[in-house]
Amino acid sequence: MKVLRASVLGFCFGVRRAVELAQKALEESKSPDNSLSFGKKVYSLGPLIHNEKVLSQLAQKGLIIADEENLKEIENNSIVIIRAHGVALNVIKVLEEKNCKIIDATCPRVKASQKMVEKYDNENDFVILTGDKNHGEVKAIAGYAGENFLLIQNKKEAQDLEIPSADKLNVILLSQTTFSQKEFEEIEKILKLKFKNIDVMKTICPATKERQDALLELCSKCQGILVIGGKASSNTKRLYLTARENCQFAAHVQSKEDIPEVFYKLNEIGITAGASTPDELINEIEESFKNN
Repeated sequence: MKVLRASVLGFCFGVRRAVELAQKALEESKSPDNSLSFGKKVYSLGPLIHNEKVLSQLAQKGLIIADEENLKEIENNSIVIIRAHGVALNVIKVLEEKNCKIIDATCPRVKASQKMVEKYDNENDFVILTGDKNHGEVKAIAGYAGENFLLIQNKKEAQDLEIPSADKLNVILLSQTTFSQKEFEEIEKILKLKFKNIDVMKTICPATKERQDALLELCSKCQGILVIGGKASSNTKRLYLTARENCQFAAHVQSKEDIPEVFYKLNEIGITAGASTPDELINEIEESFKNN
């Protein structure tokens, strides 16, 4: 049996940075040498990343996941980590009022989108964001927008979209950083026919496309593809859909226990992983085939 890895897989820069900042904050909260942090509770606003194993390890070290919708549960003067997806501007203001130490682990690309939306809102432009309405990043970016803002999730919503007095407005199109490049381009074509004065911002993270391209290359070499990552991870779900469309066998797994039996009977297996999947989990799954 041959096991091949995608050339690009696992932790992206933004996720790795968020995890490292959380680990550092937890260490400092337990160190008497750090008077500013010692003894304080450490919170993450929402799950720090979309990977249960990593979250479990951080929880064992003391990380508490807080609900963005219920900030009252966060103690005053505590430490709060803003996850890679970011949060809305009003959330930051509440934390500042609670005198919390804020560690901003927002992915730099998400931060750039937030600033972009805020800038165009101040200039009275109309902003359209493509993305998943339930995704943390989308909610965070939307939190920087004003009234001239719409979220669309797919081509149909783009086709149905109408903006009153659009000919008198500058229209700005941007995207969730992990949105499908192909879907975005299809939406872009539709909206360019509707709005002549539209500016398109390229906000999809290159790492998303790199993972998709690496997966397509892998599919051409393998009978089956394992996509490793959390069930709540948007980019992992998209990798799985691509694998399912381009390979005979495909499975989305969170651990070696999830691997379908059929994969142990194949000759060539490909492995890829979402941006929230740690190296140790990828190694563990690859090792499970060497022992069979």
